[in-house]
Amino acid sequence: MATADNAPAPWRDLLKSHMDQTPGYEFTIATVGFDENQRPIPRVRTCGCRGFFPEVKLHPKSKEDMEQQVKDGGNPDTYESDMLCFTTDIRMEKLDQLETSGHAVEAVFWLKDVMTQWRVKGKAFAIGDPRGEDLEREKDARKELHTFLRVKKNCDGSISDWTWDRATTKYFANHSPLARGSFKFPSPGLPRSQDPKDPALQMGQRVTDLHDPVARGNFRVVVIQPEEVERLDLSNQEDMRRWKWTRSSSNAEKGQSGWIETEVWP
Repeated sequence: MATADNAPAPWRDLLKSHMDQTPGYEFTIATVGFDENQRPIPRVRTCGCRGFFPEVKLHPKSKEDMEQQVKDGGNPDTYESDMLCFTTDIRMEKLDQLETSGHAVEAVFWLKDVMTQWRVKGKAFAIGDPRGEDLEREKDARKELHTFLRVKKNCDGSISDWTWDRATTKYFANHSPLARGSFKFPSPGLPRSQDPKDPALQMGQRVTDLHDPVARGNFRVVVIQPEEVERLDLSNQEDMRRWKWTRSSSNAEKGQSGWIETEVWP
């Protein structure tokens, strides 16, 4: 239930400190799509980074919603990871692109306040299907992500009480009622002149029920397993620095650090 060396990645704390210094940080997510002739084409969009899975700090009102609507107020504080995550609507094209490309993804932060660019390459998996309509895919995603969860040193609570459903519910809760309602908008990309056939799909809805069947049916948490991470430090224009960390399964199997660090020319 842990990475081979059971230790945070060597870049994790620094990236977290940089994100903490940048209010409202977002990252650019790139996936691989295919045109009508099955030629690969890049697809890029900006997403709100939700930090490292499964740790999300709730707003006071969101915490209140969890305490009122979820057993025990949510999961015990047992796990951490080096995996970044974001939330999305299952009706967006990015999820199909992840499936058809073998889950390949790249995320890039430009954190101007610290004059640093971070690039994260790896695989991304979507979780959070409450209806079990695609149970096998959900099981596969959980299995992949399960390997990279770490039990915290000062684990608070029983591991057996932690569930995937409560983990994804917490991310849904952290959205405002209006943002939760966006998962009940008409299908993204359809002409605005075309009325949605489902009367439940309307603009401007506010969702207070954390288990709203329509909103939760469209809501997903996408978790990125990093395989290569780069940091480009531009804070000193006379001596710019760049580092690359690459995950090494062979090193991890030997009980060594699972990451190889190399400083390269910028």
